[in-house]
Parts: sequence; C-alpha cells; structure tokens
Amino acid sequence: MLAKPLNVLHVITGLKEGGAENSLYRLCRNDRHNVHRVVCLMDAGQCGPRFDEAGIEVIYLYMPSGRVTFAGLWRLWRILRELRPDVVQTWMYHADLVGGVVARLAGVKAVCWGVRNSNLMPGVTKRSTIWVATACGFLSRVVPSCIVSCSQHAVEVHRKLSYSATKFVVVPNGYNLSLLGPDPESRERVRAEWGLEDDMPLFGMVARFDPQKDHANLIAALAQLKGLGWDFRCALIGVGMNADNTELVHLLEAHGVRDRVLLVGRRSDIPAVMNALDVHVLSSRFGEAFPNVLAEAMACGTPCVSTDVGDAAFIVGDTGWIVPPSDSRVLADQLAMVLGEHADSTTWQARKQRAQQRVVDTFSVQRMIDGFSAAWHRAGPA
Repeated sequence: MLAKPLNVLHVITGLKEGGAENSLYRLCRNDRHNVHRVVCLMDAGQCGPRFDEAGIEVIYLYMPSGRVTFAGLWRLWRILRELRPDVVQTWMYHADLVGGVVARLAGVKAVCWGVRNSNLMPGVTKRSTIWVATACGFLSRVVPSCIVSCSQHAVEVHRKLSYSATKFVVVPNGYNLSLLGPDPESRERVRAEWGLEDDMPLFGMVARFDPQKDHANLIAALAQLKGLGWDFRCALIGVGMNADNTELVHLLEAHGVRDRVLLVGRRSDIPAVMNALDVHVLSSRFGEAFPNVLAEAMACGTPCVSTDVGDAAFIVGDTGWIVPPSDSRVLADQLAMVLGEHADSTTWQARKQRAQQRVVDTFSVQRMIDGFSAAWHRAGPA
C-alpha cells in the first residue's frame, strides 16, 4: 500500500550546474507520487530552464550570491504560509540554514535538511560556507526533523561538525537509466567529432575547472604515462575546459601533454560523451560526497578510475579502481595498468558490463525517490 502523497517544497541555494541541482531535478522530474515545488534563493542559473521545460514550478527569490535580504526572507515566509507544504526539503548549507529556520518560523513541522558536501577546507572553501556549515551544526538539534545525506562519508564528516548524529538518513543519488546506457552510435559520432579512431584509448574527466577537482594531479599523471611510452588521448569536459583558460593551457604545455589532451568545454550531451570515453578519471582531492560523474559513466558501461574521495569507493565497487588523492605517480601507474587491461577486449567487455550492472542494481532513480519519501514520512505526516 502506497503512503499518502505529500506536498513537498524544496528550498535550494541556487540552480547553477552541479550535483545537488541535478539530483533535485531528477527527483522532481521522476517522482509521480508526491507533489513538488521549488524555491530558489537566487536566480535561474544554468539549470533553471530545464526545470521550466519539465513543468516543475520554481519560485525565484533573487537574493545576491552570499547575501541574505530581508525582502527575500519575507517572501519566503509568505510562500511557506500560503502553500503550507507537508514537508520542506532543503538543499545545501545556505538553504539548510535560511530555508530551515524560516520554515520553522512559518509553522512547518517537517523540515528535512540536505547535506551534499563531504569536506570543508580552510583556505579553499569559502569562509562564509564554513561559517554557515558550522552554524548548521549547532542548529541541527532543533531545526531539522531529519538530515538527508547522499553519502555515508558526508555523514561522518558532519558528525565531527557537531551535527546531530541521530537525525541522518543516507539516500544515495539515483539516475534515470532510460537516459543513461551503452550507445555505440553516440560513441562513434562523438569520436568522429573529436577526430579519434575507435581503437585510440581515451581517458576523460567531466568536471569544472576548480581546485577541488585537482586537474593538476591528472595532468601530471598523464605526463608520466606519456613518458612510459603509452599512446592515448584524454578529453577534459566542463566549464573552463577550453583554450581560453590560460592557466589550464599553461599547465598542459609545462607538462608536455598539450598534444594528448582535448579541451572540450561544457557539453549538454553527457551520456554521449561518457560513451565516447574508454575510462572516466576523477582526480579530485576533496569536497566530493557522492560523485555523480562516476555513476553516470558506469551507467554507460564506462569503467572509472577515481581518487578516494567521498563515497567514490562505494560507487565504483569492484568495477573500477581507487587511488589516493594528490598522488600523480600512483594515478599514472594505475592508468598504465588500465591500458594494459583495455588491450584485452574480452576482459574489458566484462568489466564494462559489471560497471553498468552495478548502477542498475544500486543507483536507480526510483531507489532515490523511495529513500526520500521514507525520510519525509518519518519526519512528518504518516
């Protein structure tokens, strides 16, 4: 017997391109049982149009980045009083703090916070973000009914920040597998666009240019791999991954791998890109909770090499490889071993199938919907 449908109001900091934003989109887009509305503290960002196209109602408060305005808070309070949602689900630190407190003041009893980050590094993470996360830790005993985390690693990190340990519920990200899967035609098309033969080993990394992603680690590993005599190419996909990024280009030239690396930039056809790759590499050194790109690649039958960040090891399981962060020599050695296995087509095909099946079995969008729904009913209406 299905639990009764809930009116859920999501409060999210912004709708730029990112893991939390994409998970919120998939949740609202695919949950046919509950009713979803979204309040965004800022503007539409890159993801806003996708919500509009899917018919997901989004209300924008247009607060400036990093600032809270009285007008925005007042409007949020009025929205909550008018809509009277069964549950308020917040996403990311600023929305947890602002959305959670205002929801309580507006009389909402079922407030669920969303924790998406697994590390906060002084000197790298914004001081304001660290302050807000610390404040949330102190308020976690009185504001949220439960705290939904996408990863077990993030739970352990936030317990150390004084978050209420008993309120955590882990709901791994889920993926619409009708949109992600092996696609030989897309592989052929994208590789032709990039001027690559089908038998050229192709690594790739889908990630914005950001210190968290540690592209320098990957590039240093590629240089060592080239020095060992391996022939390969590597595609860098994401915001800032283009020839206009002088810092990135200088890094490639300094390591002597500019001829091996394709700077692709931002792409909207990520499933096709994942199919074009032979191996997806994630070289992050911190900050990942549940790296979506790993599951997205695996769903397309693309094995992964990842640094040991967040829940990466849990996602990859025995279908890929995990290496320490910030160690380019170990990463290079692992990539060389991967190229050796890639040369054996039978072994490689079996690994591709295992990678895809792990996502099918463990990370479907319906599993994510069921996990959130259970948390909401635990927090509020029976």
